[in-house]
Amino acid sequence: MIAKTPQDLAGLAKAGNVVGRCIVHMSQQMQPGMTTAELDAIGAKFLQENGAKSAPQLTYDYPAATCISINDEAAHAIASPHRTIQPGDLVNIDVSASVNGYIGDSGASFPVPPITDEVQRLCDYTKQALQAAIEAVRAGEPLWVIGKAAERVAKKGGYTIIKELGGHGVGHSLHEQPHSIPHYFTRKARAKLKMGQVLTIEPFLNLGEGKIYTADDGWSLITTDGSLSAQYEHTVVITDGAPILTTRVEGVDW
Repeated sequence: MIAKTPQDLAGLAKAGNVVGRCIVHMSQQMQPGMTTAELDAIGAKFLQENGAKSAPQLTYDYPAATCISINDEAAHAIASPHRTIQPGDLVNIDVSASVNGYIGDSGASFPVPPITDEVQRLCDYTKQALQAAIEAVRAGEPLWVIGKAAERVAKKGGYTIIKELGGHGVGHSLHEQPHSIPHYFTRKARAKLKMGQVLTIEPFLNLGEGKIYTADDGWSLITTDGSLSAQYEHTVVITDGAPILTTRVEGVDW
C-alpha cells in the first residue's frame, strides 16, 4: 500500500495503535502456568473491545486470533489449551489486525523469568537490529538497506538471521507487495522504497543455524536445531526522513 492521504495515515495509525497496545496488554497478563490458548483469548478480547479483527483469521482462516510462539517455535505457532507457558520460556507474541479496512502488524519476544543472560542478550540485539533497519529506510533507498542494517547488528552479536522469514508490504491487506523483504544483505533487493509505502520490518535473530521447517500443523515454523530466536516487528510508513512507526507504543522499548 502507498499511503497517500491524511485518511490513510490516520487509519494506519489507529490500527497500529490497537495492535501495539494488544501486544503490551498480552505481555502484561502473561504468566507461568497459563496456556497459550488462554493468552490468545486475552488478545482476542482486546481486539474485539477495540473494534479490530484478527488479520490472520480474516485472511487465512488461521486457527487463533494471535500467533504465540515459544522457544524453538520461531513464528506462527497456534495457540493451544495443551501448551503451558513455563518459567524461563521465550515467548513471541505476533499480532496483526484490521480496523476499518487498515491493518497493523507487530510482534515482540518476551522472556519469562528467570531470564538468562543468553536470552536477554539475544533480545537486546534483536531490538537493536530492528532499530538499525528502521533508521536506514528512506524514500529512494533500495530495499537492501533493511537487510544490510539488520545483518550488521546480528553479525556483531554473533547471531544468524532466519533468512526464510522476512518483512512484507501491508496496509489494506495483511500481505502485499513486496511479499518478501530480506533482513539479510542481498543486492537482489534493489527495488526503491517509495514515499508513503507501508511495510513491516521484523528481523529474526537466532542462536543456531537459522534454519526452520513447517510443523505437521501446517503453521508453526520451528528451528531445525532446536535453537531459540527472537523477533521484534513494526509496521512503518516510508517518508523522506525518519519513517512513521504506526505500531509503536509510547514507553515501550521496541
